[in-house]
Amino acid sequence: MNLLNRFLVLCAIAAAAAVATAEPHQIKHVLLISVDGLHSIDVSNYIAANPSSTLAALAQHGIRYDNAYIPSLSDSFPGLAALITGGSPVTTGFWYDVTYNRKLSPPAMTTPYGIVGGAGLCPSVIGTQVGFDEEVDNNYLQLDGGGGINPAYLPRDSTKGCAPVWPHSYLRVNTIFEVARAAGLHTAWTDKHPSYEWTNGPSGRGVADFYGPEINSIPVALPGIAGCNPLPDPANATPDNAWTDSIQNIRCYDTLHVNAAINQVNGLTHDGSHKAPVPAIFGFNFQAVSVGEKLKGNGYEDQWGTPSAGLKSELDFVDNSIGRIWNAIKAAGLEESTVIIVTAKHGQSPIDPAKVTKIPGSVPATVVGSSYAYDLSDDGSLIWLNHPTDIDSVLPNLTEASGGEAQLGGQEIFAGPTLINRWDDPAVDERTPDIIVKVNTGVIFTGGSKIAEHGGLNEDDIHVGLLVSGPGVEKPVVFKGNVSTAQVAPSVLWLLGLDPNRLQAVRKEGTHVLPLLP
Repeated sequence: MNLLNRFLVLCAIAAAAAVATAEPHQIKHVLLISVDGLHSIDVSNYIAANPSSTLAALAQHGIRYDNAYIPSLSDSFPGLAALITGGSPVTTGFWYDVTYNRKLSPPAMTTPYGIVGGAGLCPSVIGTQVGFDEEVDNNYLQLDGGGGINPAYLPRDSTKGCAPVWPHSYLRVNTIFEVARAAGLHTAWTDKHPSYEWTNGPSGRGVADFYGPEINSIPVALPGIAGCNPLPDPANATPDNAWTDSIQNIRCYDTLHVNAAINQVNGLTHDGSHKAPVPAIFGFNFQAVSVGEKLKGNGYEDQWGTPSAGLKSELDFVDNSIGRIWNAIKAAGLEESTVIIVTAKHGQSPIDPAKVTKIPGSVPATVVGSSYAYDLSDDGSLIWLNHPTDIDSVLPNLTEASGGEAQLGGQEIFAGPTLINRWDDPAVDERTPDIIVKVNTGVIFTGGSKIAEHGGLNEDDIHVGLLVSGPGVEKPVVFKGNVSTAQVAPSVLWLLGLDPNRLQAVRKEGTHVLPLLP
């Protein structure tokens, strides 16, 4: 080959490499939507039954990952942490929104939920419940949380002068928002509690435009939202109820999130009050599907995922709402530079209504006995002991022979060596539960009327929908290989032309970008 030909070949290779590198950079915006409770079967069933839907249209230019799994427990905190950090609880330190920590001290004030606090309890008391849900609001009965988080309701760190521990500082690794901000990009996120300010990441500065209306507040009329002033279910708007107690009212609440995203697409802050750049990374969660799955009289009709009328209406609402956002994206001329990712922080169990089995929430403490310190039990159980060394004396209580496993509805119990083999050693990590119960499908720890829950390790909990749609996907793709929702985080950065390895969890856990992305 002469020098001229060699030069031309090298130029062609360089040009091809430049195109390959530049393609992801065409994407300027990634909209991440968590439809909490959305199963993979919900996505495929809905698209098949509604070929003219927004989800079906997005799938025509998208990749549908039909075997997407949450990397561990299916609660909102570890589920969202996976999506925005690329890590599991082992790396993020997030096991649930309410957990136990063996090294922190109680809050300075007793919370509205009765978590005992007081100035004299730090540093004299070590070991406390850590609640990062509505219990840290100034007033959780108000939509704005009474102005947000009350530092006096936060747990305290005795090694740092009993300073309050904020949700964002509790996260052990950085987020996609922090990486984007470091690159000079604008970011936004909307979620269901003020405590979701933890999406800022350890720096506290990842999300430029955060919005967290309190979902457990008393439902109120929402002027400006059609059909929500007055509320469609006024009987539910009492001090004893929350937005999640009504199949109708939850749509009004979720519309706050949808409108925030539309404002951001239109170059405004979430409330529409100020101009702002269209975020490079933004998104929010829907609660409607989760509510439709949990409330008595709704849920699914059979084991094949056929939705009840109530759940179908929630799925339709979500689809129409995503359509509103997509129309705004097209009207703003952003269609060719925006990728939409629809997935879920968690699933919900059980799908099959015949499998619902209710167990009183007091059972974990009874089974464990005097070594019990705290548990969080929904459709799985996380149990902390007074001290990790107590596990040897507790293990006999958890066996099939003792009857403890049956009382807990346990399919499999992780404790001692079986827990350490999969997660961190509780004797080393102050956050890791001493016992994790994977229950039989359908078991729910409740004395109430709900018919499904999340937080566990069963198929219906962790097998969720995942659809990535945007420019570059010319025809629909259905990928049947197993993927993790933790792969969303590095994929978001890659699509924007940023280095996924800037994420600490990606480096620690070796999390890969999703396959087949254009």
